[in-house]
This record gives sequence, C-alpha cells and structure tokens, in this order.
Amino acid sequence: MDTSLIEQVRSFNRTMTERVGVLNDHFLGRNHPLGEARLLWEIGTEGAFVRELRSRLGLDSGYVSRLLRSLEAQGLVKVEASENDGRVRYVQLTEAGKIERAELDQRADAFACSLLEPLNDGQRVKLAAAMAQVERLLVASMVKIVVADPTGPDARWCIESYFAELGKRFDAGFDPTLGIPAFAHELTPPAGLLLIAYLREEPVGCGALKFHEHAPGEVKRMWIAPQARGLGLGRRMLQTLEQHAKEAGVAVLHLETNRSLIEAIQMYRNSGYQEVAAFNDEPYADHWFEKRL
Repeated sequence: MDTSLIEQVRSFNRTMTERVGVLNDHFLGRNHPLGEARLLWEIGTEGAFVRELRSRLGLDSGYVSRLLRSLEAQGLVKVEASENDGRVRYVQLTEAGKIERAELDQRADAFACSLLEPLNDGQRVKLAAAMAQVERLLVASMVKIVVADPTGPDARWCIESYFAELGKRFDAGFDPTLGIPAFAHELTPPAGLLLIAYLREEPVGCGALKFHEHAPGEVKRMWIAPQARGLGLGRRMLQTLEQHAKEAGVAVLHLETNRSLIEAIQMYRNSGYQEVAAFNDEPYADHWFEKRL
C-alpha cells in the first residue's frame, strides 16, 4: 500500500474529527458524547431493535449496552424485551428523548450551515460533491466479501433475488429450472464456491464458481442488490472470484449472459473477458465470454 495514501487518509481523519467536534463529551454543545447522540438519532421516533442498531452502526453489543444504560439513566430511552422472545430487546425514545433528538437535529443542521457559510457558491457545490464521493467510497470500503454456505438463508435470499430480477429484465421472463443449474453441492468446495457480499451485516450481492477437472471454470450467479450498485462491487466480486479460481488452479474462466444485462456485459468486457462462440446450450444466454487467468 502506498504510504502517501495512508497518510492522506489519516490527515483527513484528523481534520474531520477536529472540525466535526467529536473529540469532547459535548457533541453539538449538548451533554452527550458522539456515540450517545448518534444512537438517539438511529433509534428514531419509531424505535428500533437493539440488534438492528448494533448492525447498522457496526458496534459490539457491550458498547451499545453501555450507551443505552446511560441514555436510560438520563430518562431519554426505554428498553424492553420482546413479548415473543425475551432475548430480543426493543428500544424507544421517551418524550424527553424525542425532544432531545429534535434539538440535536436542529443543531446538526446549524452545524452543516456553519461548514458551508464561509464558502462561496462554487466552493459549497464542490464540498457537497466531494462529501458525496467520499461517502460513496467509504460505504464501498465497508463491504466484506466472504465464502458462504450455499444452503444458508443469506445465500437463498441472494439467489432468489437474482432470479426475481432476471424474471423482470428478460424479455420472456426467467424460469431457473430451464437453465443450466448451479446446485448447492456444485457451489461447495472443492466442487466450487459461493461468495456473498455483506454491507452492515446484510447480504447485498453474490457470485459463484463451478470447477471442472481439466476444463475451464464457470462464473455463475453474479448479482448485486440495487441498493449496493454504483460502489464498484460487481467488479470487485468478479476479481475476488478470479482470485479464488487462480488459487484452485483454474487457468480459464467461462461465463454466459443475456443481452438485456447491458451493464454486466460491459463490465465483463472491461475486465478482460473476450466474447467467444457458444460453449454450452444455456437457453437464456446471448453472449458467451472467456478469460485466461
């Protein structure tokens, strides 16, 4: 990793923590550190499950529990066990908590204005655009891609969502029983593998490999959830699949796709895949691609 890039990230972090005011226990001039203020915001006026808050904020259970105890002691939140499962806790703002959250909301707006006000119109547009770009890249950096159990609930959700999207995008719809299959046992090492991408512990994409002895490997089930598109995740998923294929000794990868998947076709071409003659009888395929690793 380029050390100058690391230093730039650290410099940015120092400037942001100083300017945003997270270095003291009175965020936005209130009697809360940033963690408590953010938790009040995330709980919202409708309340939230504690486990959802942990997942959304990427915090460990112990830290969230300490924050909630502090907010409870201040009379700002109420935490209750679920009627159906005592292990599941639900948190809501009290009336005092709602008032405090509204005050923090107003102060956050005022702080945002204080960032923009000293700048001219052109600088404001540049700052907002730069922040949007940084946010997008930071979200992209939060995505984790892992080898997953193809029979697990996250795998089933990804593949079912993938099939549902194909059904909407293909001119004649999509019936998974008609195409070349990728059964769970074919996506389980050493026969193959399934990757799932996670953002804030929620599945947002998948990709799979099928291995064949003395024959090219196959890329299957490439899909990214709509809410995670625009993060470069499709290309990252493809590169991760290629790395796993190399480690398994695969020299050539094959994939096929439908003409309606224009973005995927462009990504494959930009990633070094060459269009070749049809190498299988997949009924939904219009393009067949190959890449030598």
